[in-house]
Amino acid sequence: MEQNRYFTQEEANALLSAVRPLAERMVAHRAALDRAQGRLGEFLEHISGNGGGLQPAELAEAHAAVEQEAGGIARCVDGIQELGGMVKDVGEGLVDFLAKREHEDVLLCWKLGEDEIAHWHGLEEGFAGRKPV
Repeated sequence: MEQNRYFTQEEANALLSAVRPLAERMVAHRAALDRAQGRLGEFLEHISGNGGGLQPAELAEAHAAVEQEAGGIARCVDGIQELGGMVKDVGEGLVDFLAKREHEDVLLCWKLGEDEIAHWHGLEEGFAGRKPV
C-alpha cells in the first residue's frame, strides 16, 4: 500500500526546478496535441465526404503526430508524479502538492508561470478556491 507523501511549502518549492521544465514540455505537448487532433479531424472529415485526393501517408502521419504528442504528455505527467506532484491541468501546467495545514490535508497549488508556490486550497476546492499561503 502506497503512503501519501506530504510536502512543506519549502520542500515543494525546492522541487520546482525539476517540475517547471516538465510542466513547460507538458503544456507544449498539449498545444501540439490540439493542433494534431485538429489536423486529423480535418482528414477524417474529408474521408467522410468523398476522401478523394487524400494520401494514406498523410493520414498515417496525422495519427502518428497525435500519438507522439499524447505520449509526450504522459511522460511529463509521469515525471511530475514521480517527484510527488499531482497534475491537475495539462494545458495550463497546474500542479498540486499534498500538504498539512492545521492537521488537515490540503494542496499546495502551483501554476506554470508562477515563480514559487504561494497558494493552497482544500482537497475538494480546486484552483478556484486558492488562498495565499
